[in-house]
Amino acid sequence: MKPKKNRVKRILYYDCFAGISGDMNLGALVDLGVDPEHLKKELAKLKIEGFSLDVRRDIRKGISGTKVTVVIKNPDNEKHRHLRHIEEIINGSALSDSIKSKSLAIFNRIAEAEAKIHDISKEKVHFHEVGALDSIADIVGAAICQESLEVDEIHSSPVQLGGGFVKCAHGTMPVPAPATAEIVASIPVRTGLVDYEATTPTGAAILAATVDHFSSSEAMTIVKTGYGIGQRDGAIPNVLRVYLAEEESGKIEDLLVEEAVMLECNLDDMNPEWYSHVTSLLFGAGASEVFVTPVVMKKSRPGHLLSVLCDRDKSEKLKEILFRETSSIGLREYPVRKHMLRRETIMVHTSLGDIQVKRSFYNGKVVNEKPEFEQCREIADAHGITLEEVRKEIYKSM
Repeated sequence: MKPKKNRVKRILYYDCFAGISGDMNLGALVDLGVDPEHLKKELAKLKIEGFSLDVRRDIRKGISGTKVTVVIKNPDNEKHRHLRHIEEIINGSALSDSIKSKSLAIFNRIAEAEAKIHDISKEKVHFHEVGALDSIADIVGAAICQESLEVDEIHSSPVQLGGGFVKCAHGTMPVPAPATAEIVASIPVRTGLVDYEATTPTGAAILAATVDHFSSSEAMTIVKTGYGIGQRDGAIPNVLRVYLAEEESGKIEDLLVEEAVMLECNLDDMNPEWYSHVTSLLFGAGASEVFVTPVVMKKSRPGHLLSVLCDRDKSEKLKEILFRETSSIGLREYPVRKHMLRRETIMVHTSLGDIQVKRSFYNGKVVNEKPEFEQCREIADAHGITLEEVRKEIYKSM
């Protein structure tokens, strides 16, 4: 009997050591092998005029790659669009359903961030960044390119955000810009490598909506490397590096494995009202999970076990919070391995509006589907109906 040949898993890996922007992403994926003519042909299916793509070779600090620039014909005439206008353009196009869904998921990441910053619903968000033609080209182009590469998974390194200040529609803001800061919540990041905005809201949203797994180390065989050239030319090469890689496995696994750290301390003399405050600080500093477990301590005293799960590079900051904000005088730290189901976000079109649904997979099958709660709550409030009615409408439309 011949030995069974393992199936090769194709991985797109983003190495964001110098950040990511929409145009750098297009350049990197074209450099990796996406046909620029295919990209232009697919973008033409949006049936909107006023922009074109300039694709050329360029170099930064001795690194050659592809630079893609979205050229706007009449920048002074650009429209300020609501999210619904974007949805109409994409849904009315001849693009594939998967490209439509991925594009809308990226746009929704930006809209949700802006809505939270301004304390309004995302339907009321009215801002230049999401409606500009270059953002439309960057975001829909990202979905087209990722689809073209036909990968099984998308992975990424921690994301460099940069430093200094950036001018945006809301004035001069510290890096990361407010929208970027919201989008990268729960994503591993680094800061301070350069004194400018290394990751834009568009670049952050592309990663947040499409990456299956973030990790600083990967066991993979690199097949090809691509470089997307940015607009700057400083001491650090302004490039986005991407890999097309392979990983052999008996089957395409839906279980992602990641190394992490668990911090624990026992508390029996702290006001329980303080737990919510400490928990908020820990999540704000990058904790993946924080939970409190009732325990019985020495001399039968009731107490609590405070557990904090985090990435290794976050542990020192979180230990400082535990020592400063709790009554603990000691803690335990040990490595753990997280096993996580592969997840994806799809857009479900209902009579009440479009709602994101997060799916998780195991052995190639969907084992859980969860609608985005905040979207469900906003729709329930807007229509004067219950969350259960919203839930039924979602599953009826799937």
